[in-house]
Amino acid sequence: MSTRAAEKSVLIVEVDHRRACALDVQRILTDFGCIIRTRLGIHDGVLDKCSDRGLLVLEIQGPRSERMKLQKELGSLRGVESKAVVLPLSR
Repeated sequence: MSTRAAEKSVLIVEVDHRRACALDVQRILTDFGCIIRTRLGIHDGVLDKCSDRGLLVLEIQGPRSERMKLQKELGSLRGVESKAVVLPLSR
């Protein structure tokens, strides 16, 4: 069952060890690229003061089972936590 048009499904992901697990996170996001509609990555600092902590906001679509699988795979990585949010939209 896919997300209804009157709602948005968002997955908020916190990455605690960004440098150590960036490649694994990227691989998972690539594997699930067909259900990721929008991706925003945020981390504090720049250049030599770059933070090792990051936040991803993903707008995801498609079957609930695929969305849950994405969340589970990201959550299997050390230092990665996520929260799924479904936002009802007014028409």
